[in-house]
Amino acid sequence: MASSAPKPSLLPALFSMKCPSCRKSTVFINKSIFPLGKCLAMKDECEVCGQRMKSESNNGGGINYALTMMLFFLNLLWYWPVFGLSYKDNSVFYFLGVSVTVVVLAQPYLMRLSRMLYLYMYTAFGHSRRVNTGD
Repeated sequence: MASSAPKPSLLPALFSMKCPSCRKSTVFINKSIFPLGKCLAMKDECEVCGQRMKSESNNGGGINYALTMMLFFLNLLWYWPVFGLSYKDNSVFYFLGVSVTVVVLAQPYLMRLSRMLYLYMYTAFGHSRRVNTGD
């Protein structure tokens, strides 16, 4: 008999850092990025479905690099119209300073998001390790 519960949506589950398999339990031990030293601490497995969260190669470093570069260049969308850029003055250096500051401040969230994207790419929805025994 199929359950009548609706499937959790992909994007809200991804951005709220939920399990990629069941999309119900949180992946990280701390819901907040603070304290920064423990912002990447992940649970070993999902409490709801038993999906393993940690793997040897689960660092998401390449995804984090891509997200960081995207954010760096997306800063142009708001910086250029507001302040302008020119090679004739120091505005390029101001842009670089502002962009580096924005990227550094967003880095803890970007590192978490890159791990979540990695998990969502390599974990199928609905395939958990726990077997329903019918108890």
